[in-house]
Formats: sequence, structure tokens, C-alpha cells
Amino acid sequence: MSVSDISNIAKAAETDINSSADFAGLEFIRVKYLGRQGIVAGLFTDMRNLSQEERPGFGKKLNELKNSLTSLIKEKQASFKKASVIDNAFDPTLPGVAADTGSLHILTQTIEEICEIFAKMGFSVIEGPEVETEYNNFTGLNIPLEHPSRDAFDTFYLKGKNGQQKSDGKLLLRSHTSPVQVRLMKSVKPPVAAVVPGKVYRPDATDASHSFMFHQVEGFLVDENIRFSDLKGVLDLFLHNLFGGEVKTRFRPHFFPFTEPSAEVDVSCIICKGKGCSTCGRKGWLEILGSGMIHPNVFKHVGYDPKKCTGFAFGMGVERIAMLKYGISDIRMFFENDLRFLKQF
Repeated sequence: MSVSDISNIAKAAETDINSSADFAGLEFIRVKYLGRQGIVAGLFTDMRNLSQEERPGFGKKLNELKNSLTSLIKEKQASFKKASVIDNAFDPTLPGVAADTGSLHILTQTIEEICEIFAKMGFSVIEGPEVETEYNNFTGLNIPLEHPSRDAFDTFYLKGKNGQQKSDGKLLLRSHTSPVQVRLMKSVKPPVAAVVPGKVYRPDATDASHSFMFHQVEGFLVDENIRFSDLKGVLDLFLHNLFGGEVKTRFRPHFFPFTEPSAEVDVSCIICKGKGCSTCGRKGWLEILGSGMIHPNVFKHVGYDPKKCTGFAFGMGVERIAMLKYGISDIRMFFENDLRFLKQF
């Protein structure tokens, strides 16, 4: 037995340790070299055959071999544990974690659906500023100075830069989208057909059916020989597309300063099919929008000849449409940003 034998055993053991594929194989190698009946133990037993002079040097080499192999085995065990943790970090049998994806708000979806229906009928979709002049919001629409909506308590009036107002009237947050009707007719000649979606503002107390900010879609068509029957046909087609072909419509006389004659438009209750329920107040009908033939005074304000031009206009609240269509009971739910509600749409 010589020191060279120890060197050969060390090389063979290192090769075996490095080539082991798992804990079981490594344990077999550990027992083979470091076990009680292993190769290193046998070398210690064979030392009794050496002379007194050879034993110290040989024993030192054996201890170094034992420590070296022990260290190599521990390192290999650690590498197996690390690989096991990495392997166990991914379990292909577990269900995947879906990434949250964004979607259009239910009000935006409703606005787009409304506008798409009218676009197919030849209406353009346009927008206008939310800060308007008093003229465009009221005067141009035949709403007189004594009208209650022009009171400071019923409208959000604003101050311009350095407290100055525009030359064409006070500034305010528009109370409807109808001012865009005035703006567009001032800039183009008939025929003109457009729908105008957007936010409007009124100082209403917030409750289940009211909000100080909500959305409207205004629509109007102006040309020669436009009649009330044209208005009825357009709105019938729109409401059938929006709520389904089985829905019925009715027009009730009403008053709006900017239309004459004017009418409220109802649809048969989409919940009870017109039989009467709590949603429609047992009447079988739901109020949907206001409409009418554009007042001649509006044409005069925008520079149209009321003797040559006729037209109709209509307006609807988007929140009300969405609430009726999807069975939503509280307008505040649209603005609370509760994902449990929004994800339903």
C-alpha cells in the first residue's frame, strides 16, 4: 500500500461522485468509499501492515482523502437540493394564473353601440367641448333668459382667465350635448346629420338615479322636407336595434324649448314585456329619450332659413339606457370603479 494508491482512489472517487445522477446514487458512492466497510476504512485497517516510519505520512494522506471526499459529497448533495427546489417551483399540473386584461367601461360600450347604430343610418359622430358659452348652451337653443336652468344654482358657471368672460357669453359646464348642434350648424350648411356623445353636468344631488355628471347622446338631422314621420322612423329603427325587434315604441306629447312639436319616447318594458312590473311602475312602458322637430328660432340663431329647412333632434341619457338594458339598479355603480361590477361587462 502506497501514497500513489491513495491518489488513484481519490481520482476514481471524484469521478464517481461527479457522475452520480441523484441522491440514491450518491449515497451508494458514499457508502462505497466512506462507509464502515468502505474503501477508506479498509485503508485505515491496512495501515497495521506498514512500518512505524510509514504510518504517520500514510495516515495523514488518508485523513486528507476522507475529508476531501466528505466535502465533495456534501457539495453534490447541495446541488441536488437546489435543483430539486427549482424543479418543484413549477408544477405543470397546477391551473394557470390568467393575466388581468383591460376592457371598455360599460358606459363606453353603450355609447359605441348607440353611435354605431346611427352611423349605419348615415349619421356622423362628432364631439364638442365640455366647457361651453352661455349662448351655445342656452340662447342658441331657444332657451330664454328667464328659464330656470339659467339660474346659477341650476348650472355650473365658470370664470374665465383672470375672471374674464368670453365675449359671446358666460362660461359654464355644458348641461347637455345640444350645444354641439349649434356649433355644427354654424359651420356647415344642410343637409347635416350627426350624433354627439359626451359628458354633461348638472348640480343634482347624487342618489340611485341622479349624478352631477353623466353622459348623453344628442342627435339631429336637418334638410329640406324633413317631417315628424322621419323622426319616428329613425327612432323606431334605433330602438329596435338597441333593445330587440319585439320592443314596442310610443310617442307622448311634451315640451322642450328647442323643439316644436316635442315628444317623449317610451319603449315597452324590456323586463315584463309590457305586462307591468316594479321596474316600469306597473305601467308596461319605460321612458327612454326626448325628441322633436327643431324649433325655427334655433335655425335663425345658426343662420339657417326656417322656411327652407326642417329637421328633428333627440337626446338620451346613456346611463339610463345601460341601466335598463343590463338591469343595473344604481347609477353610482358606474363610477365607483368596483372591479366586481365592471368585470361583468
